[in-house]
Amino acid sequence: METCSAAGVAGGDVRALARLITWLENGDPQAVPVMRALAARPRRAQVIGVTGPPGSGKSTLVDKLIAEARKRGARVGVLAVDPSSPFTGGAILGDRLRMQGHATDEGVYIRSLASRGRLGGVSAATQACVRALDAAGYDYILVETVGVGQSEVDVVRIADTVILVAVPGLGDDIQVIKAGIMEIGDVFVVNKADRDGADRVVREIRTMLETAAALKFGAMPERATVDTLSTHVMHGIGEGQAHVDPHAFLADLPPVVKTVAETGEGVPALLDLVIAHHAKAEASGALAERRLAGARAEIKSLVSGRIDAALSEEPAAGREASLARAVADGTMDVYGAAHELLAVLKAQPLGR
Repeated sequence: METCSAAGVAGGDVRALARLITWLENGDPQAVPVMRALAARPRRAQVIGVTGPPGSGKSTLVDKLIAEARKRGARVGVLAVDPSSPFTGGAILGDRLRMQGHATDEGVYIRSLASRGRLGGVSAATQACVRALDAAGYDYILVETVGVGQSEVDVVRIADTVILVAVPGLGDDIQVIKAGIMEIGDVFVVNKADRDGADRVVREIRTMLETAAALKFGAMPERATVDTLSTHVMHGIGEGQAHVDPHAFLADLPPVVKTVAETGEGVPALLDLVIAHHAKAEASGALAERRLAGARAEIKSLVSGRIDAALSEEPAAGREASLARAVADGTMDVYGAAHELLAVLKAQPLGR
């Protein structure tokens, strides 16, 4: 039987790394002692999330970011979260196929992860797989999400820097700039910028970012529209805020960059912006805060997973079934049933 060790992963053994990621994806308990041994290693990789709607060119952009990082001498790990096969539960390898030009490069490791029905754009194992790649010595770890909507923002709990990709011509020029997903972008990219409408998308993204910043500082009416926003922002119009300095809240807006991923245009500038964001966040303490929030989310997710597993095992499974019947029959209320089931779980080992 194939196995792996923490020493093998940390020493650059690609087979050991691949085996560990497989264990993590499958929830195999063999991964636990290896990950515990690797936890003592300091974090050094920069984790970059790439997210956006379907068809925005995320995979091609990731491919070009790999090439640019390799030109600079960095080792790159990639986790491409793909939709799951309805038959096997495994990843449908669409994203990975677009990156095959790096398949023979020993400085690049690319792995597809199946979303397995999980919402949020990433899989349950993604965060642990990132830590495995970090321990294996990769300088940059790129996490490409599945095509996401306006509320699928889990990548922000994993990445140090989130690249939010938009593209002209998908029917809604600001299709990614909506409640929820707008707030997670650290660098905004308008890809396929050789298409008509790219400049308009750039303007609208900047306008929406200015809206959020201005509202935060009370510098404009909440009912301002896209057409009136720039005037409001630049003149500080708002109740009691007639003399607000726009530079006070515009200075730290996320940058917006245009790229043409097919040709690589704009990609070096994009990587520079990502590196600059990471350095600034590290210096300000924001990076440490983000990683702390990510660790808390991962712990809660692991606990929730173990509780779910325990609910499917005896004695909790049998007790849950009888309690459900009592609630359905009206002989017991749902609150009392939940209290009793929690008591059963407290007395039942949840694994290690």
